[in-house]
Amino acid sequence: MLKLYHHPISGNSRRVWIALLEKQIPFELVSLSLDGDQLQPEFLALNPFHHIPVLEDEDFSVVESLAILDYLEAKYPTPALLPTDTKTLATVRMVEMVTVNELQPAMNPLVRQMMGFAEEDAEKMERSRKQIATVLSFLESKLNNSLYFAGEQLTLAEVVAGTLVCWLPNMGVSLEEYPKLKNWLSGLMQRPSWQETQPTPEYIEAFKPQARKLMEKQSQG
Repeated sequence: MLKLYHHPISGNSRRVWIALLEKQIPFELVSLSLDGDQLQPEFLALNPFHHIPVLEDEDFSVVESLAILDYLEAKYPTPALLPTDTKTLATVRMVEMVTVNELQPAMNPLVRQMMGFAEEDAEKMERSRKQIATVLSFLESKLNNSLYFAGEQLTLAEVVAGTLVCWLPNMGVSLEEYPKLKNWLSGLMQRPSWQETQPTPEYIEAFKPQARKLMEKQSQG
């Protein structure tokens, strides 16, 4: 049976978790507390970079969430989470990469603020919000008048973008200017896979002190 090593707060882990649920693939969920267990030899043997998620498939392990998603799609093609039409496939891939390369870094200052760090530099926060607005406008334009980025088909675009965009309202970023995106997110949040993987407010609050410690270690190199 597949094993997914994850943490409930991790958006990178959550996207794999959701894909497994959407594809109805049997798997074992292995939670890491990230209090040092990610540095133990057993885990480093799976991922020497000590990051989550990791997917273990018998004697084969896959690191990096996008690589894991592609692995699952190739090995378990039904139900499909990628379209076959070339333009639609390109749209899905664009949404994935823009989310990871543009939106996720732009959200970091807001994440730090949400986790209780001292208020970020005002100029940095403004740059962050402008970049997020650019991404949201891009995503809004790619939805057209469809339920999903690929029309009526849920794809990896939802799995990747939906697990980050859902945090924005909690960070003070309104989706009111993006009605298509707001409706899209509302639909995703009603899916059982999103509801099952959504961390509770109580869990998030309890995790904040540990999150600050992890972020401080990262900033110190």
